[in-house]
Amino acid sequence: MGDMSATTFNAVGISGSPGARSKSRALLERALVALSDRGATATLIDLAALPADALLGRRRADAVDSALGSVSRATIIVASTPVYRATYSGLLKVFFDLLPLNGLVGKTAIAIATGGSSAHQLVIDHGLRPLFASVGAVTTPTGVYGTDSAFENGVPHESLVARLDAAVAEAITLSERIHAPTDSSSTTFVES
Repeated sequence: MGDMSATTFNAVGISGSPGARSKSRALLERALVALSDRGATATLIDLAALPADALLGRRRADAVDSALGSVSRATIIVASTPVYRATYSGLLKVFFDLLPLNGLVGKTAIAIATGGSSAHQLVIDHGLRPLFASVGAVTTPTGVYGTDSAFENGVPHESLVARLDAAVAEAITLSERIHAPTDSSSTTFVES
């Protein structure tokens, strides 16, 4: 299967970092560039820039409604977060709480996290995968976890970039399969 065209899929990156510059956001931006290079329309949502009261569900805000709309129209969702207290950030949690049940059905997700050491790398499997699954997304087999030592002057090492590229390729393949037209004539039913 070839890459999907820009008219058939788009990607939304959700930054769960409270800081405008962070390692998790740097990986998110690289993933969005890689998806754009393959024909996706890519949008970045910076959760820290959204109104806190609206993220907490206390009131409505156009910026939060727009972000939720972007996610609902996306084919691929990329979420990145620094690790706090052995899990994803509270910003990511409150945003996902606003999504409807099964709000990401039919969407492919890439999980990205960063932490000070490898001690928290299971946040991908024990935090982010269940978070995506709770709203129906299919997560790529490759998750991306970067430690401080995997960056030099804010730039990720090649091994981390290679993992990110693998996750992007998997997301495209999964999206192609999820959104491929089905041929009902090839289905055979056997009566017993």
